[in-house]
Amino acid sequence: MIAQLRSELLKQRSTRNNLGLLAALLGLVVLAGLLHGLGLPSKDIDTSSEQLDLVVGWGEKLSAVFAGLLGALSMTSEIRHGTIRPTFLVTPQRARVVGAKIVGSMLFGAGFGLIATALAATVGSAALAIRGIENRLDAGDYTLFLAGGTAAAALLAAIGVGVGAVVRNQVPTLIGICAWLLFVEGLLVGDLFGARDVGRFAPGAAAAALSGQDPDTLVAPAVGLLLLVLYAAASALAGGFATARRDVA
Repeated sequence: MIAQLRSELLKQRSTRNNLGLLAALLGLVVLAGLLHGLGLPSKDIDTSSEQLDLVVGWGEKLSAVFAGLLGALSMTSEIRHGTIRPTFLVTPQRARVVGAKIVGSMLFGAGFGLIATALAATVGSAALAIRGIENRLDAGDYTLFLAGGTAAAALLAAIGVGVGAVVRNQVPTLIGICAWLLFVEGLLVGDLFGARDVGRFAPGAAAAALSGQDPDTLVAPAVGLLLLVLYAAASALAGGFATARRDVA
């Protein structure tokens, strides 16, 4: 397993897609922080909950999406380009390959989460200071946001690997992850279909809860962590089972 993990970490470090994902993530975090911090009416961002959710929280939201894409790409890229065949020839125990991809993706996903949340906290705080709006977030809020965002991104990366192993086709996998986290869950948690009680238990909502966002609507951070761990475990098991049972094209 150590050899497989070393190989996977090398692939993650040397893949240009990961650098592109990180660059895009950081650019979007800065853009979202500035647009919301400088553009929203001051009356809409004058409480700690509003500042965390509307100004700073985009670091967690976007890092969760990009971490999921990172995990999915680690699996689907090899399937798409055929490099999964020599990987399985070297390591016939396919569950070990999936496990190494999950661990490697979680490490890089955690890095995505930490960098994105730290950048969002910095940009959001600066935007509030420029406008002369009192920053109501304290050290505890920032600590939970950074730690929760980092853990959430790591677990979303693991989920991405599992989803990629089950679906296998790269384009539908990436589109599905983006659509679910960015649009579908927003509709559910926003109660557009009267499904808020169900939507707050979804992966993206659990990730937001883990970082302390919207406590009046979402579950408690500890519950969010438990939900994400369960989602990641279920995704890993499904991905491992699907990989072991299917032929490599």
